[in-house]
Amino acid sequence: MPAPHFPLAARGSLRIRLLAGTLFWIAASIAVAAWGLSSLFREHVATQFHAELKTHLNQLTAHLAVDGEEQATLSVPLSDPRLSLPYSGLYWQVDALAAEGDAAQARAARAGLLRSRSLWDSVLAVPPDAPADGEIHQHRVAGPGGGWLGMVERVVRIDEGSGTTAGAKPAARAFRLIIAADETLMLEPISRFNGELSLALGILAAGLVIAALVQVMVGLAPLRSLRAALGRVRKGDAQRLEGQFPAEITPLVDEFNTVLAQNSEVIERARTQAGNLAHALKTPLSVLANAANGKDNELARLVVGQVDAAKRQVDYHLSRAQAAATLRVPGARTPLRPALEALLRTMRRIHAERQLELLLQPIAESLAFRGEEQDLQEMLGNLLDNACKWASRHVEVAARAEGEDLLITIDDDGQGIAAADRNAVLRRGVRADQQVPGSGLGLSIVDDLAQLYGGEPSLADSPLGGLRVVLRLPAVA
Repeated sequence: MPAPHFPLAARGSLRIRLLAGTLFWIAASIAVAAWGLSSLFREHVATQFHAELKTHLNQLTAHLAVDGEEQATLSVPLSDPRLSLPYSGLYWQVDALAAEGDAAQARAARAGLLRSRSLWDSVLAVPPDAPADGEIHQHRVAGPGGGWLGMVERVVRIDEGSGTTAGAKPAARAFRLIIAADETLMLEPISRFNGELSLALGILAAGLVIAALVQVMVGLAPLRSLRAALGRVRKGDAQRLEGQFPAEITPLVDEFNTVLAQNSEVIERARTQAGNLAHALKTPLSVLANAANGKDNELARLVVGQVDAAKRQVDYHLSRAQAAATLRVPGARTPLRPALEALLRTMRRIHAERQLELLLQPIAESLAFRGEEQDLQEMLGNLLDNACKWASRHVEVAARAEGEDLLITIDDDGQGIAAADRNAVLRRGVRADQQVPGSGLGLSIVDDLAQLYGGEPSLADSPLGGLRVVLRLPAVA
């Protein structure tokens, strides 16, 4: 019987689905983790960035003063050394705003009244804004080098001292205090963190993928072992599933073995009943044949002929029933070489008076028929008996494996069979020569048995000059 064929997609679908599902969730989890960690770190760095700007802004506010000549100045230079390094990326600037009071006495606003050395000869252009006293605003402005700066600003007012007339309220001057820093100071650590995070998560993803692959392979290994055990049963190497299986698979294996055992028992009972029925029919047939023997009349001859026909039919259908039942028995295996040697010894005794030369070509010990021994003997016995009946002097037998099939070749040096008659002799009851003893059922039984096993006999010209019969049967791998 040919091995069942399953599409590749069906065989690999479980493994593919498991791997695809696992890889999808790994990728999704890694992506979400990367996005979440990157967002958190970006937010943290941005918060720290603006917190540092506000710290510098507080220092600038604390050190801003107006001297006796009513000029704005810093009482103490700011401590960060980057403010003294030209274009270092950290800057401060003080803008003078229009003074309150009469318009005629208003002082014109001046941008960059005071600024850090790091600005060199540049002045920060900030958007027009009017934050309330003490309120801090944030902006994004162009820097001296063309890059973008993160900026914080605050407006403060400072009294100038005595009023111009007695009892007048002192005038107050307004200043805009600005602290700005290059955004690369914030973006560089974020970029560096994202790179390290990508590397770390990439290594983690690779480890998870390898773990998933190993888990799938290890998890499906018992199923591969189960498949191999089923293959051994199908090929005839075992009668039941054998091997070490995990606790999760053991109940399935036990159920399989129970079904196999029950199937074998049912088949054996069916074969026994078929044999009993055949013997039960043969007994009355033999009584009828004995009663008719020795009598020379038309009725006796009719009885003898019909009894012989009935016996042939019983033998024929019994062989078919036994072979059909055998096909359902798992693990059937018959070594080829011992069966051929035994049949050839039998044929030498049966045809001893003809002094035939029966030659068996070398056959590998590993060659075996995937079926019952009695069915193999039935087929080969009929073929060898026919070859011996028709052979002049020589009969040669050879066998070889071809893929999953077993090819058995039987050659004789007889008269052969015409090509036009070869298909006919395989039909039930047809005899190539009525003068040769036989029922005409031998080749038909061989053909039926071989087809039940998924094989077939074929007839051709033999190199010895007679007929070549090639019997194709399933082999045990």
